[in-house]
Amino acid sequence: MQIRHLFLAAVLVTGQIYAQNTLVFRHANIVNGNRDEVQTNQTLVVQDGIIVSQHTEAAELPKDATYIDLSGKYLIPTLYNMHGHLGIIKDTTNAAANYTAANVRNQLLRYQHYGVSTVLSMGTEQALLLPLRDSSRAGLIPGATIYSALYGFGVAGGAPPVAMGMSSVFRPETAGQAQKQVDSLAALKPDVIKIWVDDFGGSMPKMKPEIYTAIVQQAHARGIRVAAHVYYLEDARKLVQLGLDIIAHSIRDKEVDEAFIALMKQRKVVYIPTLSLDEFAYAYEQTPAWVNDPFFRASLEPGVYEMVTSTAYKQKVMNDPKTPREKAALKIAMRNLLKLYRAGVATALGTDSGALPIRPQGFSEHQEMELMVQAGLTPGEVIGIATLNGARLLGLANKQGSIETGKEADFVILNANPLTDIKNTRKINAVYRKGQKVSSGPIGTVAGI
Repeated sequence: MQIRHLFLAAVLVTGQIYAQNTLVFRHANIVNGNRDEVQTNQTLVVQDGIIVSQHTEAAELPKDATYIDLSGKYLIPTLYNMHGHLGIIKDTTNAAANYTAANVRNQLLRYQHYGVSTVLSMGTEQALLLPLRDSSRAGLIPGATIYSALYGFGVAGGAPPVAMGMSSVFRPETAGQAQKQVDSLAALKPDVIKIWVDDFGGSMPKMKPEIYTAIVQQAHARGIRVAAHVYYLEDARKLVQLGLDIIAHSIRDKEVDEAFIALMKQRKVVYIPTLSLDEFAYAYEQTPAWVNDPFFRASLEPGVYEMVTSTAYKQKVMNDPKTPREKAALKIAMRNLLKLYRAGVATALGTDSGALPIRPQGFSEHQEMELMVQAGLTPGEVIGIATLNGARLLGLANKQGSIETGKEADFVILNANPLTDIKNTRKINAVYRKGQKVSSGPIGTVAGI
């Protein structure tokens, strides 16, 4: 109890000190998303965590302020992961027993070290997340801010597998049962409701249409949006026709057609491609260049590096009959992302990081951005997807998601220009939340552990 009191006192004191200071960031190069241009030699004035002015000249700046010289540095908004998972992984395992308050807090810090300020955790929570979510949103615990689908909806004997730490998921067997479960969940105020509609290559039962219809309709009656784990185009089509709000994974069985693209635009559905999920499924068959990068290794749970670089693990991936399917899936996913984005479908960044130890929190978000560029998007477009578009999805774009006057001073300071190479988002100098430095990046630290 004494430790808790000291922690809260430290938070309050930090807030008081912070509120009394004005910060002036000078000579910054600002890269906001959705356009490939740099605002050079900018001066930002931050008071009480808010950007109150932005100038190209140093006129009329406050005298009694703290000045920070950002010559040669580049600023991007903090990142938004709109499909992650908290508390499930620990060491080389993913299990319900790993879900503790300490583990969740560590993972929030890890995300923040990598410049991720906000995480939408997609439907695999335990009850202990509720007070953590409330404290996180109130700014009382450090790390990325929690948004959550709380308890998702799956299938008995099917997705998501209970053995993967997904024991709290609802698994209704009738439409009436599904409606009642939506009502009970709505009382806990989830940010979205998550459903799994996938048979994982025919290996398990898929949610029946009458069940997901009941969930979507009841969620909408309660004013809650619905996000779906999907794989197949025809499942996605039926769900979007029904009123689905968010597609939480790429469509990976075939390329999307013009009718589906038009439907997505008409219904204003948000698309979250999670390209890195498919890459991580087979990447360790070889030794990708990033495997030995300290930026990757700092994101890993203990023992994971040794596991994925072992000969036994490489052979396991190589001999897995699902590996060819995963490789083909990523190629289709990349083509679908490009087609949907170019057609004007709203797109946000998500990774499914934290569901498995091989999908590390923090690194995955940067790898996702690189894969998006490989798919044909520009670095500026990808930065917009990873920042402002995530804020829009959560209804936060009026105060977050871009570096501009009137918004919270949440940004990542980089040592190189991300528009010339998207991998430069990994050259993190510092992370700021509401004008306060919260991290110097992950290098040299096994983040949050």
